[in-house]
Amino acid sequence: METLSFNFPIKDSPANVTILDREMNFIGYSQAWQQDFSPNQDSIVGKSYYDILPDTPDELIKIHTDCLTGKSNWNEGKKFTYPNGTVQWLKWKINPWKDENGEVGGLIMVQEDITEAKRREELLKKAEQVARIGGWEIDMATSKMYWTEVTKEIHEVPEMYVPNLEDTINFYKEGEHRKEITRLVGEAMTDCTPWDTELVVVTAKGKEVWVRVKGEVEITHGECVRVYGTFQDIDEKKKFALHSQAVTEKLAVATLGANFGIFDLDLVDKKLAWDDSMYRLYGVDKNDFLGEYEAWRSGVHPDDIEHSEQEITKAVSGEKEFETEFRVIWPNGEIRHIGAIAVTVRDAEGKAIKMIGTNWDITDLKTTQMRLKKSEESFQGAFENSNIGMALVGLEGKWIKVNQSICNSLGYSENDLMQMTFQDITHPDDLDKDLALLNELVLGKRESYQIEKRYYHKNGQVVNVILSVTGVRKINGELSHFISQILDISSRINAENRLTRLVEVTTEQNDSLLNFAHIVSHNLRSHSSNLSMLSGFLSTEENEGERKHLVNMLRDASESLNETVMHLNEVVQIKVDALDKMKHVNLYSTIKNVEKNLGLLLQEKNAICHINIDKKLNIKAISAYLDSIFLNLFTNAIKYSSPERSLIINITSEEKGGKLVLTFSDNGLGIDLDRHGEKLFGMYKTFHRNKDAKGIGLFITKNQIEAMNGKIEVKSTVNVGTTFILYFETKDT
Repeated sequence: METLSFNFPIKDSPANVTILDREMNFIGYSQAWQQDFSPNQDSIVGKSYYDILPDTPDELIKIHTDCLTGKSNWNEGKKFTYPNGTVQWLKWKINPWKDENGEVGGLIMVQEDITEAKRREELLKKAEQVARIGGWEIDMATSKMYWTEVTKEIHEVPEMYVPNLEDTINFYKEGEHRKEITRLVGEAMTDCTPWDTELVVVTAKGKEVWVRVKGEVEITHGECVRVYGTFQDIDEKKKFALHSQAVTEKLAVATLGANFGIFDLDLVDKKLAWDDSMYRLYGVDKNDFLGEYEAWRSGVHPDDIEHSEQEITKAVSGEKEFETEFRVIWPNGEIRHIGAIAVTVRDAEGKAIKMIGTNWDITDLKTTQMRLKKSEESFQGAFENSNIGMALVGLEGKWIKVNQSICNSLGYSENDLMQMTFQDITHPDDLDKDLALLNELVLGKRESYQIEKRYYHKNGQVVNVILSVTGVRKINGELSHFISQILDISSRINAENRLTRLVEVTTEQNDSLLNFAHIVSHNLRSHSSNLSMLSGFLSTEENEGERKHLVNMLRDASESLNETVMHLNEVVQIKVDALDKMKHVNLYSTIKNVEKNLGLLLQEKNAICHINIDKKLNIKAISAYLDSIFLNLFTNAIKYSSPERSLIINITSEEKGGKLVLTFSDNGLGIDLDRHGEKLFGMYKTFHRNKDAKGIGLFITKNQIEAMNGKIEVKSTVNVGTTFILYFETKDT
């Protein structure tokens, strides 16, 4: 690079040029640069570039630094966004200059603020994109063709696509559209004829699009040297116009074939002209009609004359368009309903001179409307006052309208239900069946259905109902909504459940009594024979020692008899009024109390108890029964623990199918269920040679848990352990 010489007047340079030293201090600058970048400074020689322009972007500072090493840099337009949100576009060319020693002495910069030009360019580009207007050009000298970005977008070609005239012509739809564009382009090239037309192109992706193509020509020495123009996407507008035209044509045909009458009323002379259809609408013979306003007025029902004339007056005054309904009386006395509309024609001064409009018979419509109104009033009355819950339900299950009866049954206000769907309060066990039937109704496989199902009351209780659902369809057969009728049968179901429980209790009591009778027959006979025999021996025995021994045996036999009677009495009493005595009991506290009471026995066995139960969990139970059940399970685990290992007891719970399922497992001796499974819960059944086993504990446990509307199951493996599974109620039923 040549060494810089400052022997030229850059101040008067028309370019935005400045010269800086190595420290980026100004050595010289043009007035054009100062006006653009520091208009408020008198002189900036010797001042730092970065003091004059403190917001210089870091990216530009880095470029300055690179150029001070001897590099050059230029850019035709770079966008910078400053911290305060200001946007600036800069264009620059930067070269280093060298001193006498050939070292870089600073920079020569030509820098322009092109922000306004770029803003106009962006706005123009956005306007083209919004209006979908692109540009195109053919250079006749080189036969090259150019498309703007929007033109390429409309043709659905890549941004790098390079068009040519032949391909451009072939984008137009084959047939009249391609022939027309070929003709127009040819005439422009040969005769310099511009054009403006609307045609269809088929894009690169096969889509047909209506476009407006304008072509202009540039002429030099009488010859066309350039053809250029605009290319606009008018597909939506054009298709709407074509659709409107088709609708208009169809409407004209429909009007011609429909029973519409056309009238023309001369407001100045009060003359009235009718077409042939009007005579049919009024039941008048054409030869009898005088063609005067009064002739029409005389046929209108007396009760509708005043209203009809008021509508005419409003139309004449310009207050509103004429659109009304009225009744006419035919010569034979029949009353018909007429609909009427008209436009008012005015003269140059705005005075109404004529009304032109149509009449049509709406008698059937009015009759239907009156019937529909009565039907709606009747339905509304039945809906609101019905003792049965009634609701209108949307296709997605949202409540549209409910009556008071359904609110009373479910405990929700009307406003509450409007925010919900029926799925939200349906018992989960009934939802799939309900939705399956509803889907059949939607598919047209049935018109209605009826099922028993359960809802959840607002207070959490179960509400049993008989649900009847009917589909309501629109005129076109499309399903609109459902009508649901809900008959609350909770009291009946509760009574049936109570009766069922009573029957079950009675049956089980009878079984217990039968069992009692069998045991009495067997055990008491044995006890009786034993007592009789001991009494006989005692009465004849003279040896005092033997007599004492016989008395002890007699006492043992008596206690055995008493124990048998007590066991049987306990079994009989278990289920008497059991359900009425049930209340909410904390399960964790009950188990912990039993564990505490048996603490010494558990300690002797080195037992470990794992109790994994929610401390806040409550179940429906009788406290005494619950204590007895867990006392029996714990003592059984202790009695039948394995001598080969320490006793481990695991107690867990989970919610399942609306019940609380509790698992009580140990690692004791286990039970051979193949041999003893069927008689496991029988009375006086024992399965190990434990001297304390009486065979009454599990029998009573089973009766107690069933009396609380639960059940007990067992899984066991010999020398592995036993697991009891207990099911409890958690809610009121």
